[in-house]
Amino acid sequence: MRSDQIMEKADRLMATTYSRVPIVLTEGKGCMLKDAEGRTYTDFVAGIAVCGLGHAHEGIAEAVADQARRLVHVSNLYYTEPQIELAQLLIEHCFADRVFFCNSGAEANEAAIKLARKYFKDRQSPEKFRIITMADSFHGRTMATLAATGQAKIRKGFDPLLDGFDIVPFNDLDAVRKAITKETCAIMLEPIQGEGGVQCPAQGYLGGLRELCDSEGLLLIFDEVQTGMGRTGRLFAHEHFGMEPDIMTLAKALANGLPMGAMLAKEEVARAFTPGSHASTFGGTPLVSAAAVKVVKTLLHEGVLENCRKVGRYFRERLRGLEEKYDFVREVRGKGLMIGLDLTCNGVPVVKGCLKRGFLINCTQDHVLRFVPPLIIQEKEIDSLIACLDALFAEMTDNKP
Repeated sequence: MRSDQIMEKADRLMATTYSRVPIVLTEGKGCMLKDAEGRTYTDFVAGIAVCGLGHAHEGIAEAVADQARRLVHVSNLYYTEPQIELAQLLIEHCFADRVFFCNSGAEANEAAIKLARKYFKDRQSPEKFRIITMADSFHGRTMATLAATGQAKIRKGFDPLLDGFDIVPFNDLDAVRKAITKETCAIMLEPIQGEGGVQCPAQGYLGGLRELCDSEGLLLIFDEVQTGMGRTGRLFAHEHFGMEPDIMTLAKALANGLPMGAMLAKEEVARAFTPGSHASTFGGTPLVSAAAVKVVKTLLHEGVLENCRKVGRYFRERLRGLEEKYDFVREVRGKGLMIGLDLTCNGVPVVKGCLKRGFLINCTQDHVLRFVPPLIIQEKEIDSLIACLDALFAEMTDNKP
């Protein structure tokens, strides 16, 4: 079947919840993808920060195939070894004492919201249920995580939203302080905003939130769905800032493309979840857990985090060269291989131009080019993209009226 026939069939049969790029991707290897017409692309999207170890990773493929031959699913009514091994790996390398497994970032954030509320109910503080979140944040599309998300375009059309969320500007400690009431139970945010345009925290902001939570008796929740699992050059982004949350959520790159999420918490908080208080049929199946175990071990022991830091620095330096050269490039932002290039103009034409030249990139907030490639990407691939962007930006300059 030709690509145009495949796309026509999809548009006829599937819910129109995506504005899809008009290519049909059929296979990949490392940082490269191929479409149904045989064209190849260097991937700087990685499934939106999901395929951290690239496409068709041999170790993950072997782990999945081996596990699929033995045991795929039995329900969380029973113990399984891959899930327990994964839990131990994660807990050994973060602040948390317990983990709840689910299938996505939205589900992990939903679990975090429920845990925060139940924690205070169990402490005889039923009035505490409100959570402060940040403008331009993105936490998911369930009714709770939608209400927590600080973007009007995401929330539009779903009123009445779930009550219990107070949205304040990102990077504004005073705004958070003023929003705290006797009903506030937690502060929830992404350490670096992804969908919000790769917005980084100001110096002292996250530490200030930790101090505020400690002084006011609140929980601090970090949504590390996009920033976690090595994306910023450390296993978790909050490690860069020398402080810890009470609850953390993960997903995206946790199983390198298989659907998996996790909510981790300190023991005192985690014990609020008791049998029957929360659950997930498919959360942490043996199959996805086996994949995630391989992901975590690869990140920790095969130089991936070091490559992310090194190549990320190089990438940002090359992008700053474009910033100096073109007046419509406003700023380069990010950590590791989570990078945003903020433009004063619409970024969608640049995305399309890159596609024609064999590069997949992404645009958020209409004007921020977002680069979240596999963490194994190399400098030569960065150089090729920079040359492409330079050519496109030169054309844009020549076409200015």
